Amino acid sequence: MTSWLERIEGILTACAESMARATETAPDVERAASILIEALQNGGRVLLCGNGGSASDAQHIAAELVGRLGRERPGIPAEALTVNPSTLTALSNDYGYELVFARQVEAVGRPGDVLVGLSTSGGSANVVAAIQAARAVGIRTIAMTGAAGGAVADASDVAVRAPSDSTQRIQELHIAIGHTLCEVVEDALHPEGSL
Repeated sequence: MTSWLERIEGILTACAESMARATETAPDVERAASILIEALQNGGRVLLCGNGGSASDAQHIAAELVGRLGRERPGIPAEALTVNPSTLTALSNDYGYELVFARQVEAVGRPGDVLVGLSTSGGSANVVAAIQAARAVGIRTIAMTGAAGGAVADASDVAVRAPSDSTQRIQELHIAIGHTLCEVVEDALHPEGSL
């Protein structure tokens, strides 16, 4: 039987190997960053959605933008559509869980905003519905998925596919990619020394 130490070393090695492949996403991350920067420079904001761990990642990315990541600077408008239990439960009850994010996009999204949809599988029907709702009203869309991409990637303007099929590794990569996007946006909107 493998010892706990060996098991832990194996998990951390898999994580490191997966992270070493993160640079494969750089061209798509650059395209996503360009969409975010353009929208924010023109008065738009960032909406994010996902389920489970991806909901947490959406909230994490929104918090880094609204707060700060690398340095003190003005807040950047971002909102995770996963955080209001009353809204989530009302929409799920009245419209079904598939429309829980789409209905929010219809209510608060405006042309010029950007929607970031996170789905490790790429198959989350409610994220696909949100992307479709966003595109219908002139909101650019970015997908963050696993290697397969799926319907979420297919529906989006830009898809950043984490190069893994493992949910854990994809989520780890999504945070690294999210931090990268936040840093680039922060640098573009508020260059160091601009305050």
